[in-house]
Amino acid sequence: MTVKDEVLKKLKQQTAFVSGEALAQELNVSRTAVWKAIKELEKAGYHIEHRSVGYRYLSSDVLDQAELVKKITTPLAVEVFETSTSTMKDAQLAALENRSTPRLFVADMQQAPHGRFNRPFFALPRAGIYMSLLLRPQAELTALPQYTILMAVALAEAIDHLTGLTTSIKWVNDIYLNGKKIAGILSEATTDVEANRLNCIIIGMGINFSIPQTAYPAALQTKATSIFPTGEATITRNDLIAEIWNRFFELVTVDPNVALTRYRQKSFVLGKKVTFQQKGQTFFGTAIAITEHGELVVDLGSEQKVLASGEISLSAIQ
Repeated sequence: MTVKDEVLKKLKQQTAFVSGEALAQELNVSRTAVWKAIKELEKAGYHIEHRSVGYRYLSSDVLDQAELVKKITTPLAVEVFETSTSTMKDAQLAALENRSTPRLFVADMQQAPHGRFNRPFFALPRAGIYMSLLLRPQAELTALPQYTILMAVALAEAIDHLTGLTTSIKWVNDIYLNGKKIAGILSEATTDVEANRLNCIIIGMGINFSIPQTAYPAALQTKATSIFPTGEATITRNDLIAEIWNRFFELVTVDPNVALTRYRQKSFVLGKKVTFQQKGQTFFGTAIAITEHGELVVDLGSEQKVLASGEISLSAIQ
């Protein structure tokens, strides 16, 4: 551990003020080294109260690998980055290197965030959650759960539980709050067709956590928002990340119909008029059902169409 890490660990263990001299003696370093460590911690985003009697750690929304490992009840490796080109790419590289799984990649800022159909999304440092999970399920393809559905339920319910808000799910992979998007999910998989097995699956997501509403580009002002649009959060990102994955791993172990039922209950698409394009043609209809495979059934009046998530995107919902 660096002096900075040691100082942070000691401060987190105390509720009272700790003097710089006591920290220096306990860590066998100079007072100057302690002072520099405090400055480095504050630069990293940690809140530390200064008094004549010493220093005291205050609740800070800084992504913390050790805290996440402790709070997530399922054993997994966690890697935290200050910035990443894409946590999906981090996970893809780990898969190629055959690194241990499950493995979670979390970034404070993502330089090239993207969702379904390679669509970019808006990101800000220390105001969002950008993460991807690498899994190696040991099951035949036909026995695999609908991971996007499980993830959407876990994410929406985690936000509701910790904040008291009421989110909804736009088929198939977006989380909405008050009619605006706050999060998107992307799942990618590699398969062994001959063995009828999945080699690995990567589940990624971008969550608008505390991006101020005024910070969004003009084109997104009416389309996107954050869990905390004022920029002032009542929970930490570590709290939410842990809650999301604890719920996800719990859902993986239960009957798939449990998650599917909750997914349908959270849907704001069912019963509404939707517009979509297929093979260059625009269709209008009513979303009437979500199948056990996560497909959306749309009643066009003269016929019903079953939409697969990987092929169709809804362009309008009324």
